[in-house]
Parts: sequence; C-alpha cells; structure tokens
Amino acid sequence: MMFDRRLVQYFDWGLLLVIVVLGCVGFVALYSAVSAGVNDSQAAVYTKQLIWFGIGLVVMITSFLFNYKYLEKWADVIYGGCICLLVAVLFFGKTISGSQRWLVAGPVSIQPSEMAKLAVIIVLARYYSKVATTRGMMLRELVNPVVFSIVPFVLIVKQPDLGTAMMLLLVAGTMTAFAGIERRTLIAMGGAVVVSVPLVWLFFLKGYQKQRILTFLNPDRDPLGAGYHIIQSKIAIGSGMLSGKGFLKGTQNALAFLPEQHTDFIFSVLSEEWGFVGSTTVLVLFLILIIWGLAVAYACRDHFGTLLAAGITALIFWQVLINIGMVTGLMPVVGVTLPFISYGGSSIVTMMIGAGILMNISMRRFMFE
Repeated sequence: MMFDRRLVQYFDWGLLLVIVVLGCVGFVALYSAVSAGVNDSQAAVYTKQLIWFGIGLVVMITSFLFNYKYLEKWADVIYGGCICLLVAVLFFGKTISGSQRWLVAGPVSIQPSEMAKLAVIIVLARYYSKVATTRGMMLRELVNPVVFSIVPFVLIVKQPDLGTAMMLLLVAGTMTAFAGIERRTLIAMGGAVVVSVPLVWLFFLKGYQKQRILTFLNPDRDPLGAGYHIIQSKIAIGSGMLSGKGFLKGTQNALAFLPEQHTDFIFSVLSEEWGFVGSTTVLVLFLILIIWGLAVAYACRDHFGTLLAAGITALIFWQVLINIGMVTGLMPVVGVTLPFISYGGSSIVTMMIGAGILMNISMRRFMFE
C-alpha cells in the first residue's frame, strides 16, 4: 500500500504546537513544584515525567499513523480489555493513600481508569455513529450506552476514585447530548438524575467524599483538616497577583504548604509564580485546544470521526474545568489532574493518545471531502 502524500499536506501542525507548548509549561511548573520536595526525590519525579512524556510522544505519533477507522472495528476489544484491567485492579492493584488504582509490572505502574476514559469514548462513538438519528435517540436506544458507561463507573468507584468515575459519566453524557436525545427522553433522564441525587448522598458516597462536598460549600468549617487544601490553594493563587512572584519564588510552594502540588494542585504553583498573566495564558492555550478539537469534529464528514473528536475534546474540557474549579475553590476537591501539565504517567499518556487521535481525524479529513 502506497503512502498518501495528502496525509502530510493535511497534517495538523497547529494542534501539535499547542500540545507541545502545554507540555513545556508542564515541565516548568513541575520543576517548581518538586523544588519543595515530594514523596520521591526531586530528580526522580522530574525524570519520570520526562520519560512518560517521551513515551506519550511515541504513542501520540503511533495514534495518528494508522487510519482512525480501525478504532471503530476494534472498539469492543479495546473496551473489553480496559474492563479486564479495571477488574484486575480490584484483585491485584497496588494501594496508595487508601486507594487501589494502580497495576504494577516491575518499575512501571499504570492506572487503567485513565485508559478507560478513551475506551468509553471509542465504544460510544461507534454505537452513536450507527444509531443516532435527526429525531434524537429515545430511551430504548440509550440502554447500551448506559451499560457501557455504568460498568467502568462502578469498577472505578470501587477503587475508590470518584473524581475519575464522575469524569467518565460527564464525558459520556456530553457525547450523548452531542449525538442528540429526543426531548421527552431528555426530560425523563433529567428527572431521574434529580431523584437519584439524595439516594447517592445517603447510600453511595463515603464519609470522606461527603466531607469534601461540605468543605467545598464552607472551607472554613475545618481549616486545618478537610478545608486545608482549598484554603492554601486560594492563598497561593491570590498571592501571585498580576505578574507573579517569579520562577521558584512561590512561598506557598517552597514552604510545602500546598498539598499534592505536583499533581492535582500544580495550577496553584503556576499561578503563584506567574500570576494572572501566566495562569490566563495557560487557560487561553486550553481554550485554543478545545476550540481546535471542536473544529476537527465539525470538519470531519465521517460520523464516527466526528463523535470521536467530540468525545476527546469533551474529556479535555471537563478535566480542565474540574481541575481549575477545584484549585480555585469553585468545585469540591476530587483528585482530577490538569491535562498535559500535572505529574502522572497514565494521565499524560492517555491525553497524548487522545491528542494523537484528534490529529489522526484532522489529517484524514480529505478522505471524506
């Protein structure tokens, strides 16, 4: 099979540039974050992230070399494989800080819940591309998507990892809305969600999860306990003011007042050192990425490709929104990382695969013109 030169002609260099810039911002912020000292040595944390980012670049390149239509054919296998990994976590997973989320193979630890996000996006894109109509889907047509979403949701909640589980449902819900729902079905589903909220609070949420929500509503109720994260984060962000304190000069970070400063709260480190100007620049980069992803979905004339691009863009959008909302005190602390910036191997690789698939869809748009 001959190589099609149009793949180079249509390659999305702009999308690649945004990803690389965000990755560079992540390295700068991470260097500052580990300067205060984390569980591992500074050099080890930074080196691991460099390795994972390198792996991420390799899988991103791999993700746009093959035709994304193969994902449609292999959707069930990809989804089934991720479910098997999530089940394996419950039996063989490594427990860290009370959560059993990682599978360990020698020096490598992976978090299958991260990969499950992409698996759900792929299987839902395949399903909706076949059944979605202009009239909107009815309740009976949503049974399969609900099952596809609930199975990994339950397995991830069991770890427990409510943040990732809720992220998965938000992405699935966004894709469902994008595909189109019949009005009466939408009203019925909205009513079911309203009714289920008190039931979830009473019977499903654990004590620490309820505590996080109550702390979100009033962080000062326990300033040295559950509210500590939010209070210290807001102090760091506010103290950065317009232009920040300067690289490596953030006191909240240097004095280790910020918990999880290299993962969930890395935006607080960035805001303290680079101020409103730096944090706004990062938000603009994410906005460009999200708009770019939607443009890729809109330009694609293949229904599966459109839904796939919309799902990946929704994943980036919700993860950025929840992380920024979390560190600014606008949302409860649920342990969601900032894409391409926070420390974490599984997270960075998953996001790079998603970015690679977006490029894949973008560079093959000529096939449907």
